[in-house]
Amino acid sequence: MSTPHVVVVMGVAGTGKTTIGPLLADRLGVPYAEGDDFHPAENIRKMSSGTPLTDDDRWPWLDAIGVWAHGRAGRGGVVSSSALKRAYRDRLRDAAPGVVFVHLTGDRALIEDRMSHRQGHFMPTALLDSQFATLQPLGADEAGVEVDVSGGPAEIADRAAAALGALEAR
Repeated sequence: MSTPHVVVVMGVAGTGKTTIGPLLADRLGVPYAEGDDFHPAENIRKMSSGTPLTDDDRWPWLDAIGVWAHGRAGRGGVVSSSALKRAYRDRLRDAAPGVVFVHLTGDRALIEDRMSHRQGHFMPTALLDSQFATLQPLGADEAGVEVDVSGGPAEIADRAAAALGALEAR
């Protein structure tokens, strides 16, 4: 991409945002920020106990990500965020109008399998259904691309970088 954009790597839990985000940032030559690091401690406690977050829980988290994204405007960056609802993405766009989304998508069984094998993450597989129920895919009017999560991390990051390049070329 010729102009460094701020890219939000989004998707349900277990799609690989934390794995793909840094790989994509490396390919784009920009810094990466882990979206989970922006969660208030209470959000982590709720999710760890299997309680889905409410919109009210998410607003401060999204606002913190938006502040980071705004600060990277014109310089580029990659940040992970589930950004499951259009309203969440609108909030991020309000803070950082030029953000572009990479929606990591995949088969539910594959995602659940990957979630069940990861170590040390606070999000239990029990919340996957609530994630899919909440998900509103990118609208045609939203700047972004969908990237399938089948295959290895390097392959997925390459597909994401290529999709972003094609988006910019349009």
